[in-house]
Amino acid sequence: MNAQTRTVMITGAAGNLGRAVARSFLAEGARLVLVDLRRASLEDAFGPENEQQLFAPTNLLEQEQVTRAAKAALDRFGRIDVLCNLTGGFRMGEAVHETTDKNWDFLFDVNIRTLLHAARAVVPHMVARGGGKIVNVGAFSAQKGLGQMGAYTAAKATVVRLTEAMAAELREKNINVNCVLPTIIDTPENRAAMPEADPSRWVAPEDLASAIAFLASDGARAIHGAALPVTALS
Repeated sequence: MNAQTRTVMITGAAGNLGRAVARSFLAEGARLVLVDLRRASLEDAFGPENEQQLFAPTNLLEQEQVTRAAKAALDRFGRIDVLCNLTGGFRMGEAVHETTDKNWDFLFDVNIRTLLHAARAVVPHMVARGGGKIVNVGAFSAQKGLGQMGAYTAAKATVVRLTEAMAAELREKNINVNCVLPTIIDTPENRAAMPEADPSRWVAPEDLASAIAFLASDGARAIHGAALPVTALS
């Protein structure tokens, strides 16, 4: 498929990774459906809305709003070829037996429920059109349970399992579903939170965006259910 005709829906678009992923697809000439909670955040990140960029302010925890965003994309562009589920969140510090319902629900809502809502809104269209690409974001640390990170690693491990399940369900529909597993992403927020760390050992958003763009490309048409580790070069 010619990248210039593709429509790419990106959740968490106004974040550091979302902006890098959007730039990657814009460089290919793709049309973008940029999803984030507030229009102001999208305008700050991308400037004014234009013919190539549709802003879709959406609370991803509300299925009705996500479905409405997908419909707006279809009304505007007529198709959704790629879905990038980038929305996620991180918390740590509690032992499993000390984990509060509030933190558990937050981590599973922001990492899992957002993905589920987007899949419900977009996958039926992809099935009807005869194909598509879905890329989810897990975490490198989700490959093994870690102390004081039980709820987070459980949520991100669930992203991997859902990716595998979706791939098994949708590969015969010509829909590729894969995920990336980044280590710490080099963002201003992470630098502020870990001032003693060496960010040169972290993953640049642009490098992670390149991996996501590859999994969304025709070059990855034979890849289904992969969990691709993305780590720093150092």
